[in-house]
Amino acid sequence: MELLKEETIGGLKVKYFRFGKLVVGIATNIGPRIMHLSLSGKEEDNVFGVVPDFSIQTPEGIWKIYGGHRLWVSPEAMSRSYSLDNEPIKLIEEDNEIVILGNPEPKNSVRKAIRLKQGPDSYSLTVTHEIKNIGRWPIRFSCWALSVMTKGGSAMIPVWPHKADEGGLLPDRILSLWPYTKLDDERLTFTSRYILLKQDPSITEPVKIGASAYPYWTAYYVKGKLFLKSFSRLRNEYPDYGVYVEAFTNKDFLELETLGPLREVLPGDVNTHVENWRLTEIHELSLTDDELDQAINKLTRNSGCG
Repeated sequence: MELLKEETIGGLKVKYFRFGKLVVGIATNIGPRIMHLSLSGKEEDNVFGVVPDFSIQTPEGIWKIYGGHRLWVSPEAMSRSYSLDNEPIKLIEEDNEIVILGNPEPKNSVRKAIRLKQGPDSYSLTVTHEIKNIGRWPIRFSCWALSVMTKGGSAMIPVWPHKADEGGLLPDRILSLWPYTKLDDERLTFTSRYILLKQDPSITEPVKIGASAYPYWTAYYVKGKLFLKSFSRLRNEYPDYGVYVEAFTNKDFLELETLGPLREVLPGDVNTHVENWRLTEIHELSLTDDELDQAINKLTRNSGCG
């Protein structure tokens, strides 16, 4: 881990660190937010989207998305999920790990943190999301990891068939849909093994879909770069009817989201959700099943995907 530089971008103070072949930019005056992810030497190709103008009015004030990668509490609710994070955070730089420690949220009785360290090779990162119960009674919630991706790419969610029972009589996959989601949306594509969602700046209306992904990863392809995040699926209940991968898009950005299981967290305890990130250059993908299988197989050999 190496500190490269500090910059102010659009009013955000960002510290850039090199982890192996990857460069990560962390905001210090808001957050916790990871605003930048690129290959070393190609910092101009940030795969995360920076969205300075998108905001939502909440009972607490104006919440800004800013972009990048953030940590939320699920199930989604106003205004718990949209807790304002406009104040400076604490950045703890250790020998091989960075801890992004958010401010206490007294109304939600939680405090969020994101830990970053090198993954199994130089193109990977282990990203640990932690939400601590700082209140006086148990809270039931899920950790929700959301990555705002840059425009013009496509998200992919694997939904490979896998029998839930020996005879294959029971359903083996779950989809969740939101009220504004239209199944004939031209940005959505269903193949035999994948759900694809394209970010199209020319289409204003939002669309969102969730799935019980199998295997346990989701990815985004944009401009010759493939970003993949994998996770472990635990035998717990999950939010949103039991899905653990979700993707949302509108004209401004696409969000690639994973969810941890719902847990009852006692006062002083921490709910944790780990993503394993990989970023690499790749040839142009046609986004067919066979090409996706080949590309993902190369990435997942060392990524810890299940």
